[in-house]
Amino acid sequence: MASLPAPPTPLGSCPRGRGGGRVVARPRRAGLACAARSCYRFRTDDDGVVDVAVSGEDGDGGGGGYAVSVEVPGTRGREGGLVLRASGSGEGVPLAPAAGGASLAAELSFDPPRAPFYLSFLLTDASGAEIRTHRKTSFRVPVGVGPGSPAPLGMSISGDGAVNFAVYSKNANAVSLYLYAAAVGGGGGGEPALEIDLDPYIHRTGNVWHVSLASVDGYVSYAFCCGGIRRPLLDPYAKVIGDFVSSNSVYDEGVTAPSMRCFASLAIAPSYNWGRDRHPRLPLEKLVVYRANVALFTKDRSSGLPDDAAGTFTGLSAKVEHFRSLGVNAILLEPVFPFHQVKGPYFPYHFFSPMNLYSSKGLSVSAIKSMKDMVRVMHRNGIEVLLEVVFTHTAEGESECQTISMRGIDNSSYYIANGIAGCKASILNCNHPVTQKLILDSLRHWVLDFHVDGFCFINAPFLVRGPGGEYLSRPPLLEAIAFDPVLSMTKIIADPWSPLDISNVQFPFPHWKRWAEVNTRFSIDVRKFLKREALISDLATRLCGSGDLFSTRGPAFSFNHVSRNSGLSLVDLVSFSNDDLLSESSWNCGEEGPSENSAVLQTRLRQIRNFLFILFVSLGVPVLNMGDECGHSAAGSVSYKDRGPLNWRGMKTTFVKEVTGFISFLTALRSRRGDIFQRREFLKLENIHWYGSDLCEPGWDDPTSNFLCMHINAEVDEMAADSVRGDLYICFNANEESVSAALPALAEGSVWLRLVDTSLAFPGFFATESNPKVQQVPGLSSYHVEAHTCVLFESKSALA
Repeated sequence: MASLPAPPTPLGSCPRGRGGGRVVARPRRAGLACAARSCYRFRTDDDGVVDVAVSGEDGDGGGGGYAVSVEVPGTRGREGGLVLRASGSGEGVPLAPAAGGASLAAELSFDPPRAPFYLSFLLTDASGAEIRTHRKTSFRVPVGVGPGSPAPLGMSISGDGAVNFAVYSKNANAVSLYLYAAAVGGGGGGEPALEIDLDPYIHRTGNVWHVSLASVDGYVSYAFCCGGIRRPLLDPYAKVIGDFVSSNSVYDEGVTAPSMRCFASLAIAPSYNWGRDRHPRLPLEKLVVYRANVALFTKDRSSGLPDDAAGTFTGLSAKVEHFRSLGVNAILLEPVFPFHQVKGPYFPYHFFSPMNLYSSKGLSVSAIKSMKDMVRVMHRNGIEVLLEVVFTHTAEGESECQTISMRGIDNSSYYIANGIAGCKASILNCNHPVTQKLILDSLRHWVLDFHVDGFCFINAPFLVRGPGGEYLSRPPLLEAIAFDPVLSMTKIIADPWSPLDISNVQFPFPHWKRWAEVNTRFSIDVRKFLKREALISDLATRLCGSGDLFSTRGPAFSFNHVSRNSGLSLVDLVSFSNDDLLSESSWNCGEEGPSENSAVLQTRLRQIRNFLFILFVSLGVPVLNMGDECGHSAAGSVSYKDRGPLNWRGMKTTFVKEVTGFISFLTALRSRRGDIFQRREFLKLENIHWYGSDLCEPGWDDPTSNFLCMHINAEVDEMAADSVRGDLYICFNANEESVSAALPALAEGSVWLRLVDTSLAFPGFFATESNPKVQQVPGLSSYHVEAHTCVLFESKSALA
């Protein structure tokens, strides 16, 4: 193994891991042009100086090689000449007079296949006395190793084919680059085949350490070592990585923890042919979003996919027709970055590559291609791909055994020094310039290289934190994302949900009219209304786009949901409501857990319809959670870890056909009545009218009032077809009893057409074009709205 602080590598030997044979040193041939030079000056133990220059050769036939020039200025006391001898060898190359006799010099050449390596030598005078450095060591210079460039960070290929490595570390007093000659994984050990210690005078610019290698042939992976601690650290900017593997467990603070590590690959991801792929660039207000977990979506055998496709990006692509049938035009994927497999995807290790396990081969290069294939398939079908991202914390631990990357490279720059009170995770210092750059570079990478259409930032309140954990009024990271020329063309969404303490609290988020937000108040108020625990004014606010939260942006910036991946699923919301679930505002409809009571089951079915109906008729972006279309249950558990794979067998049941058909109808309704439901701006106040059961003022302040009617006048548009511009009248009844609701009068020749009544049997509870006459209701008629029911009417010309 070759290493600067280790015993010198003799001239002519190979670093371990590069194969047998010898590197032959020979006098340099005349007529060879030299490429860029790396120069080194040593002080000698007899107060002299030795200059060494290393450069590449452009030889005949383009084979090249390396030239090393050794020059000793001044000849006083050197009249007998000097001989260059390899350390530990008797071989010698005499130094000849040069530069008019003012110095002694020797020039050597080396064949190229062995670089990089170290040239280690001593000088001897005519009497045989050795001349060493002023530190009494041999002279030692790297061959095939250049200064490198501080940009870009990570590994890159320069124009001349050299491989550049650059890493930011302000506080490291020493940095080494480790190269590995065999794949390190499977829990095995493995020592580096070559260690290159970076000289701060040559390989450091500001706080960036950098080095270039003429070749990395024969090596497969690399890592950094910082601060002199012999622990390989993953390059934060690596684009292709190996598996995160555990080695020997250690006893840390009373807990047995595996020692985790991962290596960056020296492989370059193959170029990808995107063909005519284009970002759909759908307006926010047009989105219908489906949140999914890549693995759980198709992992179950019931998906009908081959084993190597189930639970992968390929599996996601195979189910594109499912998204199309629902009317979904955007999928929101739970984090796909490499993550802690016990804690889950919301605890990432790395930000520049997809999870290896999400590919058929379980390899990084395969995952990269599979994800790009998936994105292209979605785009071809008009579906955008949004990623949930976690940039507020990592899965790295504080102990050395859990130090994998940034914590070992520059802990005080990347992380908040003392964390945040009450939070045990490693909290990233997001608004530090270096961490901010890392995040921006990562986001641009996913947009430019993977064609991703947007991001949902989990644990968004922590993105507002400063270096001491304090809240910033104008966080530089969020502002930079909002106005970045690449990212400004994507969807950027703030989600206040925190996987650290499972909190989910809306807060004033700085947005610059660019940031959208996940509206946590929406799910809370809708659940409470259907449970008869909310004022009807709260429901009215959510229906109209949550003006209390988005007044300066508009309803399109509100991402609404009634269930999510953390908490109760939709079917569990109407099936469980014990003392442990008080924060969920759920209601079991009269019986806890699974039931065979027909009345209970009927009420649950109505409530599921009601949740979906309110979600889709509210202004804002509806977000469906994976499995809510097919009754996916976690048996009442709110823990993310208790979620299981989607069971595709259920897709054939009457219940699922009913729910998926209803969702498809609602997405089509939103599209057809985009003038009301897909708005960038709020509805005009004069076009909204609120009523109780008899067209009187609703009981806004009455906590026992659980009935509300909403009349929306279509805005006049001479260019729109009359069939599109009818008024809407919507009734919401959360009472245990039915209510008789009067319908407003209409212009002569128009009637109300009932589109939805969630109390009716399938398939008649939502309208189809096959039987419009059945749903006609004249104006001023009284309509019987059953208990726990929502009803939607649209005005139409009687002739139409």
